[in-house]
Formats: sequence, C-alpha cells, structure tokens
Amino acid sequence: MSTASSRPAAPAPGPDDRAPVVEVRHGRTVADPFRWLEEPDSPATRRWLDDRARDFARAAAAWPLREALARDIRRLVAVDLWSPPVRRGRRAFATRRRAGDDHPALVVDAGGGADGPRVVFDPVVLDPSGRTTLDAWEPDPAGRWVAVQTSTGGTERGALRVLSADTGLPVEEPIPGVRYSHVAWLPGGAGAFYYVRRDDGDGRRGVWLHRVARGGPRTPDVLVRPCSGPRTVPGVRLLRDRWLVVTESHGTGHRTDLWIADLAAGRPDAPPWRTVHAGVEAESEPDVGPDGVLYLRTTLGAPRRRVCAADPADPAPARWREVVPEDPGATLDGFAAGGTAAAPELLTTRTRLGISDLTVHDARDGRPLRRPRLPGEGMVSRLEAAPDGTARFCYADVATQQVVLELPAGGAEPRPWPEGAAPPPPPRVHRTVLTCASADGTRVPVTLFAAEGAPPGPGPTILHAYGGFGRPRRFGFSATVLAWLLAGGRYAVAHVRGGGDAGRAWHLAGAGRRKARAVEDLVAAAEELAARGVCTPARLCLSGGSAGGLLVLAAAVLRPEVCGAVVASAPLADMARFERLGLGAMWTREFGTADDPDDFAALMAYSPYHRALEGAGRRYPAVLLTGFHGDTRTDAAHPRKMCAALAAVGAPVLLRYEHGVGHGPRAVTSAIALAADAHAFAAARTGLPPG
Repeated sequence: MSTASSRPAAPAPGPDDRAPVVEVRHGRTVADPFRWLEEPDSPATRRWLDDRARDFARAAAAWPLREALARDIRRLVAVDLWSPPVRRGRRAFATRRRAGDDHPALVVDAGGGADGPRVVFDPVVLDPSGRTTLDAWEPDPAGRWVAVQTSTGGTERGALRVLSADTGLPVEEPIPGVRYSHVAWLPGGAGAFYYVRRDDGDGRRGVWLHRVARGGPRTPDVLVRPCSGPRTVPGVRLLRDRWLVVTESHGTGHRTDLWIADLAAGRPDAPPWRTVHAGVEAESEPDVGPDGVLYLRTTLGAPRRRVCAADPADPAPARWREVVPEDPGATLDGFAAGGTAAAPELLTTRTRLGISDLTVHDARDGRPLRRPRLPGEGMVSRLEAAPDGTARFCYADVATQQVVLELPAGGAEPRPWPEGAAPPPPPRVHRTVLTCASADGTRVPVTLFAAEGAPPGPGPTILHAYGGFGRPRRFGFSATVLAWLLAGGRYAVAHVRGGGDAGRAWHLAGAGRRKARAVEDLVAAAEELAARGVCTPARLCLSGGSAGGLLVLAAAVLRPEVCGAVVASAPLADMARFERLGLGAMWTREFGTADDPDDFAALMAYSPYHRALEGAGRRYPAVLLTGFHGDTRTDAAHPRKMCAALAAVGAPVLLRYEHGVGHGPRAVTSAIALAADAHAFAAARTGLPPG
C-alpha cells in the first residue's frame, strides 16, 4: 500500500537543493529529494531555473556548429508549405506557410481569382508575439464559415472561433476551453456543428452540438454523447455530408469504441446511434464510399489492420465483409474510399520500417488495380478522397520537404498541388537496414541514414528511438536530420519494441511491465552500431522525445558506457509519479500504474530519475534535457527533476528550458533554435567537425 499523497508540501530544500521527502510504496522506501521542483512557479523553482539557464548559455556559446546548423536548418525549411485542400461549395480551403513565416495561415481560393489565395485567418495577426498556434480548422459545407481552433503558450487548450470566409471576421463569440476538438458541421447549411470537449473535469466531456449565434443570443450547447469514463478521448467526424461518426478512445491502448448515426433522419439533437463496436479491444477508422458502403480500416481480427465493408444502417462486425486483407509484413496505416459510384476504389497506404507504399484496390473485391508512383522512399500521410474521386495526400522523405500530391480517379501518376509546388531535387541520402540481437535474443531492426560522400569509418552518429503507444516510426522530412547528415554525421533509428513498427504484438512486447525490453532493444542497437564500425560509443548520441526521452534516459543511467551523449526532449523521467503529472493518468495502459505492486516494481526498475539518484560515482554520458513550461502533456517537472538528480550525482547535464511553449506546435523560429541547439550539443559531444 502506498503512503503517497497527490502532492504533499515538501520541506524547504537544503544547501545542495535536496529536500528530505521519503515515501514507502508497496513496502519499498522511495526518496524524492527534488519534489519541490514539481511546483513550476515557486520562488525556489524560478531561482533554480535561472541558474540552469545561465549554465546552458555558457555551454552553448562554445558549441562550434551552433550557428552553422541553425543557418542550414533555416535554409532547408525556407519553402512554401501547403496542406491538402478542403473543397466546400465553390471554395478550396488550405493552410499555407510561406518561406520565412513562423506559422501557417488559413487561406481560401474562391475559384481561381486573379489575386490568388486570400488569407482568412493568420495566428500572427491575432497574436503578434507568435505564441498562438492554429491547431485545427474546418469549413462549413457551403464554404460560408470556417471554425478555427487556437491555443496560446503551448498549453494546447484554447478557443474555437467561427469566422466568415468572406471577411475573416468572427461571426460570434469564441467557445473557450477546448483542446484539439474535432468539428463536424451539419449538412445543408444548417449553421451548426458538433465538437468535442476532452478534459474539463466538470462532467462536460463528450460530443456537443453548437448552433452558430449569427449575431443574436447564443443558445445553450447540447450534449449529444457523453464520455463513458474520465480517461477516454472523444472524437467526431462527418462522412459524405450524411453520416455522423463518434469515437471514444480508451487511454492509449488498442480500444476505440465507434458509433455511427444517419443525419438524414433529421434529429441532430438526438442522433439515431448505431453501434459499430464497443467494449472490444479494437480500433477502426471509418469512411463511406461513393457507393454508399461503410468501409473500416480495423484491427479487429487483424493486428496489422485490414479493410472491411459494412452496411452503415447495420454495421455490426458479425456482418462485415473483408475487402483488403491484412499483410503480416506491413502495417496498413491509412486508407480512403474513392473512385465513383459505378467504380468504387479503396486507396491504402502500408508502412514497412518507416517507408510507405500506396495501392489502389477495387472496392468490391479488394483486387489491387495499380500502385501509383511515389517520388521516392518516404512517408505518405493525410490520405483522403474528394467527392469527385480525386485523392489527395502529403508525401515527404528524409531529404524531400513535404509536398501535397493529387491523384485523379483512375490515375497512376500523382501530380503536385498547387501547380508548381514540387520541391527541388533533393540531395542523395542512402538508407540501410541493419538488425541487432536484444537481450532476450529478439532481432530488432535499425535503419541507418548517411548522405552521399559521408566520411568513411566510425563517425559522429545520432541514434533515435521512440518505442511507445504502438506508434510506428515513419520517415518524413526533418530539416534537422538533413542538416546533420549534410554536415557529415550519420543518423540511425532503432525500431524498438513498444512502437508499432511490427504490429500490435511488437507494441505489447515493450509496453506495461515489459517496457524495459524497449530499453534493452535501444542498448542493443547502440552496441550493434559500434560493432559494425558505424561509430564508437564516445561518438554516439542517443536522442528521443517524450516517451522516447524516457527510453534514452533509462538507457543512459542503466548502461552509461554505450554512448557519449544523450538528448532527451520533454521526457518522462519520474515513473513513480508520472500519473500525477501532465496527462500521465491517461497512460497507465502503456506504462502500468504505480498503485499496482507488480507494475510499480517494473516502473522502478528503469525509472531514470530514481536510477540516477542511486548512481553516485558512476561515469555518465553528457546529457541535454529540454523542457517547456507550458507543456500540458509531459509535465516539465520531469526534465526539471531529472536535471537535478543527474547534477546531484556529478553527471554532466544541461537543461534548455523555455517559457511560452509546450509539447506541440510552435513558431518556426523557435523550432529552429531548439533543433539547432540540440544537434549542436550532439556535434560538440561526438566530435562532428565544423565545415
């Protein structure tokens, strides 16, 4: 039984910044001398952060490649970036970030006017400080209005505004207190939409119907589907301007309940819900084709996903028909129902160790019809099909900046959108796939990248890992990685267990009480790179963010001899208290819970914060931690406490800490500075030479 309280008042820290906080949890004594750093705005924490900022500034000023990397990253991102267009009425909406801008703006093109796209919403106009981001947007079916969601300071909590597409001016007062809400407008110009509330803590979580005030008094929003529990995440979509879909994800596991309602019934306040599936360990993504069939990309009966067809009026799994079967060697990570009513098609993307392929199938029997040619070996994302059968998606690879591609119905050759938006020919980057044997003998893939002409022999190498939540690694564009490669470094990715690179079984093998296996996989990858002569331990930097930051820190404190440096961005670190910080309570399906004695023993076996506190006298690699004061996902208490623990045992550690930003999107200028500092640290510690 734990004697812990949620956040007891800590005694004042002593001369070495430690405070005598000790708990007994499940019969084990657990010291927590830096719990006082969980208070983000206390005078003691502010003074401590000021000292860390001075330490970082002194160290960073001596990194030889800091300015050069920042300059190269800035050059590589200096292109116009578009999102796929969304057509409503006679208008096409999209976001465009011009080269040199800090944020994308929402633009509308009302049919190819002489003046080109017109800005409807620019977050920098709303907030010239650059701290406000455009998080989501959705135009109404007629293209008159557009709902935009913003947040400020990285909190990912903000306001939902309805703007006129003609003027960009607000139609009504904003809806406050939303967090990454989906929006589904009612069809037929009804002037109303569904949206979600996720984390109010006041019983308002679920799907709501909002009627736009249009200058008059606002009517109360209507809760049309509440969440079933406090740790679930709702979602809402509208398909083919008729079918309303509501999802409810349970934690971060593999269960998402799914319902569908026919809005043609004319009951928007009380939609006639039909259960697709609920209460089973399955995730399904729905789409309705031009033939009126409900298609589902699902893990039900297929851990690496398949596509099934159903009648939307009777969608129970017992009556599903398999259309595209599971591929045991690749994950089906995207699909869209396109084509025409007479010739319906299914477009699918599968990923094999980070590389996507795109296939068009006959929607009636699943036969492969063609494989449209992609620009290279990279990542396909945001695949969707328009009512006219045109498919649109984004493509990027390690050396190619993201571009939007269009594929006409029946076509095999995607073309850039808008016309002329294709990036210049990329530099040549070579990809190699290695395998290593983990501690239990499991073969773990490792992807290695090097630019053409990279120096031979062991050299500076970054080894990245994530290994959490069943998320597969996909190789899109990163200006930071490309700048590192062009400077002569190598970049590797360990496809460790806990991620989704080999399906659900791969995830579960590195989740919960088995999370330490992901750490062992990362250590094995580091040793394999050294054994193959790619690098030496001293010239290897482990890198990871969020759940990946947890892995690289755990590897560094458990096996410090395998690397010379570590970069951990917004990491988890205190696994005894992760449930009490940020969104940690949502993640017990991924890591376990400290309230269970067996889970707690597994957590403490690799918890970086606690293992570091026990490591006095050990020789640790140099560590750079990054933390963001506005982070509402991975609480910044984790990097603060980890920095203090490493410093207390004499480890070389720096903390790069930012106010006014959080875990998610940020201004491009801020992102460049962060990336350049992280890789300049890695360059200085691994010996990547200037020039």
